[in-house]
Order: sequence, then structure tokens, then C-alpha cells
Amino acid sequence: MTKRMATTSTRVAVGAVAAAGAVAAGLAGQALWRRRRPTGGEATWAPPPEDIGPIEAFDGTKLAVGAAGPMDAPLLLFSHGFSLDMTTWREQWTDLGDEFRCVALDHRAHGRSEIPSTGDVTLRSMGRDLATVLDAVAPDRRAVLIGHSMGAMAILALAEQRPDLFGERIVGVALLGASASNLLRGAMGGVTDLLRPRLGSLATAARRVDRLRKAILAGPGDVSAIVARVTQFAPEAPDDVVNHVLHLAERASSVVWTDGLSELMGMDFRHALPRITVPALVGVGDQDRVTPPAVAVQLAAALPEGRLFIVEGAGHIAMLERPERLNPELRSFAREAMGLGKGSGRKRRKGAA
Repeated sequence: MTKRMATTSTRVAVGAVAAAGAVAAGLAGQALWRRRRPTGGEATWAPPPEDIGPIEAFDGTKLAVGAAGPMDAPLLLFSHGFSLDMTTWREQWTDLGDEFRCVALDHRAHGRSEIPSTGDVTLRSMGRDLATVLDAVAPDRRAVLIGHSMGAMAILALAEQRPDLFGERIVGVALLGASASNLLRGAMGGVTDLLRPRLGSLATAARRVDRLRKAILAGPGDVSAIVARVTQFAPEAPDDVVNHVLHLAERASSVVWTDGLSELMGMDFRHALPRITVPALVGVGDQDRVTPPAVAVQLAAALPEGRLFIVEGAGHIAMLERPERLNPELRSFAREAMGLGKGSGRKRRKGAA
């Protein structure tokens, strides 16, 4: 491979990963993780204290589910992003768990959940999984769903398939770092045409990205780490947060990076937005380069009861980068959606902005 071809291939891989919300960590994770482990060790990033899984999905896939907070408290169900897992909601369940029952799952093929025997990692199946978990943990209770990136899009897929759940059971949704369609164009302009092969499909392109990802992992880590920082995080993101996200994405299975990535690149759920008839909070970091604020503005405007919240000083992983700014908004939104009032319900956290 010539130097020019190698440079172009790397640019395509980086662009595709960033644009699809793949946390560019797959490019950087292995080299960076081996060099510098997260502050506090892996125990700092344990799942929620209560293990209430596995819960069996419609196709037999076993889903890992954890919870924190009082059993009888109002329910929040958390849905994580691409190549991540439930631990990325740590700052939410440790804060909001004083007032809410916080339930989080590992999506199929992610974290501790099984890889489906059929290889089905579609957003529609993830949407069905959300309904399954909701039925299992709170069959007769109302809930607010909170999703990040791919997890937010799984909520849109749920609305497409089960609009009957929105209103009676699901009384509000919070969509963080989300898009309803054209994810690549929204994040990286014309990179879709660069990524898509002249003769082939997005699935073919995603497989190429996965091969390039593995090749780049074998190279120097410094450049890859810079790529992850620039594409996914605001400059002030804590090192332990960056390292943890890198580690999660690095260890994600190849089926996530191939089938899952092509699914994200081709998704379009704009037709499902009118079915979300409940209050909807669209949150985005002011420095999010994967799903920029302009994308969030369009999404909020397209939702029947959409509202926009900009998380200052955050990139694409706002719930870990700036929890002290995001959590009070989530708390207030959830209380309002559940008819509990608009107050925060507790004193401000130490160190909050």
C-alpha cells in the first residue's frame, strides 16, 4: 500500500468511526489502555449495585440489566451508546438514585449481554429489548427513557414499533447526542460518499472500517488517542472518562463494529418522531462533533413536545464529561414528565457548576 493510499484509508476509517458515534476509541483503545489505566482502576467503573439480569429478549438473547435506587421510586431506564455499556451511566445512577429507580441495560452484543446467535444487532431489535426490559422490571409503572447516541436511536426504533407505549407507560424521553437520520452527513458532511464503496454497500464499508481499525490498533497510540479526544470529547474531559470509553470500545466485538456500524450509517427514523407524543428532552454537548448542536436543534423541532438543552463544556459523551450540568436538567425533566413538579428534589452536588 502506498503512503497516499494508507493516508486515505486512515482518514476514511477515522471519519466513519467518528461520524457513526463509534467513539473513535476503537482506533485508540488498545494502545492507550495498555499505557495508562483509568484512575481508580476497573472497580471505579463497576455496573450498578443491583444485578437484576439476565433478562431474556424476544429471540432468546440474554441481556445484562442492573439497577440502583429505591425499588418503589419513579423509574428511569438508561440506554447506552455504540460500543459502550451500562457503566457509562455511572454519574447518573449515583446522583439520581436518591429519588429515582435507575435501571440500565447492556444492549445486545455489548458489555455483559450476549451476542445474538443470529448476529442481529439492529436498532429495531434493541428497541424491542427496551420494551422487554421495561415489562420485566416495571410492568405496571410509568417510566422515563434516557438514551445516548445509539441508545437514543433505539428509543426511536421503539417508538416506530410500539407507539402504544408512549403516554401510558413511557411518559418522557431524553435523547442525548442523537440523530434521527443521515448520521454520517449530519456529523461529517460528505463523508458518506467517501465511505460508501463505488460498488458495494454500507455493510461492506463497515467491514473495511473494522479491518482498518484493527490495523491501526497495531500502530503508535499517540495519534489515535488525539483522534479520540478531538472527535469525541471536549478538551477538558477527565482522563479517567476518556480512558474508560476507549477501553469499552476497544473490547467491543467485531459484530458491533461491522453489522452495528453499518446499521447506524443507514438508519432513518424520522417517520417515527411524530409517534413520540410525550415530553422529549434533546440534550447535546456544545462541542459535540459527532451529533453537533445543529442536528439536535433539528431533532428537537421535529418532536411534538421536543425541547433543547445544550450542555456547556461537553462533547459527545456529555453524561460523563459534564454530569454536574446535565443531571439537574435530567432530574427536573423527569420530575416534570412524571407529574412530580419541577424542583430538583435534593441539594446541589458538591462541586457542581
